[in-house]
Amino acid sequence: MASALLHKLHLALEKRLPERRLFLRSDTETRFIRLRSSTQLIALVGVTAVGAWTLVATSILLMDSLSSGNIREQVKRDQFMYEAQLNKLSAERDMRAQEAASAHMRFSVALEEISDMQERLLASEDKRREVETGLEVVQTTLRDAIKERDLARKAAEELQLALAETEAAEPETHRLAEVENTVAFLSEALRDTASERDHMQAYATDADDYIAELRLESRLKDERNDLIFSKLEEAMTVSIAPMDKMFRNAGLNVDNLIDQVRRGYSGQGGPLTPLEFTVTDGEEDVAEGMRANSILERLDEMNIYRIAASKAPFDVPVKSAFRFTSGFGPRWGRMHNGTDFAASYGTPIYATGDGVVIHAGWQSGYGRLVKIQHEFGIETRYAHMAKIRVSKGQRVSRGDRIGDMGNSGRSTGTHLHYEVRVGGKPVNPMNYIKAARDVF
Repeated sequence: MASALLHKLHLALEKRLPERRLFLRSDTETRFIRLRSSTQLIALVGVTAVGAWTLVATSILLMDSLSSGNIREQVKRDQFMYEAQLNKLSAERDMRAQEAASAHMRFSVALEEISDMQERLLASEDKRREVETGLEVVQTTLRDAIKERDLARKAAEELQLALAETEAAEPETHRLAEVENTVAFLSEALRDTASERDHMQAYATDADDYIAELRLESRLKDERNDLIFSKLEEAMTVSIAPMDKMFRNAGLNVDNLIDQVRRGYSGQGGPLTPLEFTVTDGEEDVAEGMRANSILERLDEMNIYRIAASKAPFDVPVKSAFRFTSGFGPRWGRMHNGTDFAASYGTPIYATGDGVVIHAGWQSGYGRLVKIQHEFGIETRYAHMAKIRVSKGQRVSRGDRIGDMGNSGRSTGTHLHYEVRVGGKPVNPMNYIKAARDVF
């Protein structure tokens, strides 16, 4: 039955694909190739399969090409949006820098005014104390003069009684003259004492008025000082809060950072030295002094933040126009440990913080590479340079030019590969750049 079915199938196939012969003739002989129905069927199936495979492969390639074009367009749109965002952040950074400089200038002027007012207040306090001491001396002298006046009046009355008794008992002329001289002397002393008393009373009245005026002036100065202190405290809060936020957003331990800077800058003296007070100072002076010391401590803290900010890489390594081409993270199945900035060949590259150059030369993959060691265990790397402008061991500051942008090492075009490492571990450089946008 199976053979009969195969025979029928062969007959049907011969109807569709009859046997053919392909003749090959040469000069001496003629040969032919028999193409059976089954051979023709196999060839036809093979040709059809090849054609179908070609059609499918062409479709896949065409779809992949269209998809790649859409991805490139999307990448271009994302890059344009990111560049616009970077330009906006740069403008905001410049504005914040101007505001910080203006606040610092206003703070310096206010601090000078406080110093001048404190000197004048201390001078007025010394003068007031002198006046009070003089007033006490005048009052003591006046009380003594009144006592002497009363004693002189009592003595005069006794002498007048004695004179009357003497006139009745002793009519001698020389005795009467002596008594009259004594009475005249006492009368003159009484007039002088009365005149001095009136003068002292007038002086005491003037002194009371002057003391009242000094107290009013002191109260007005206290109110003005309180207003200035309030403004300074507000300025300190507004100035320190963004810097504290900047360090925390960058992932740095603020407390350890402040302790480390304070240990490195531990000298004392100058305008930021705390004020000292003794038990003889008034309660108001001590309270104002404590408030001034609090402001000085906040000012010292802001100064520490300023020093720390200069030593950490809170800046952009490229100041000219650039295009952000690749960020931190996985790329093509590998980890990209930095951020890429593309610009024209030879564009200046700047240090993003104070530090010491620990490498300046060629390194495999990086090409011409500069490594800068900063404080707090932070290291920055600048790769693929065209020219290096610093040497190993050189100390650089933020904004110093360290090289030119190029295409050395494993690179597909002119750009800067910028890395930030903390404790040897790479971190996203944009954390530092974004954290500083409201401060610098």
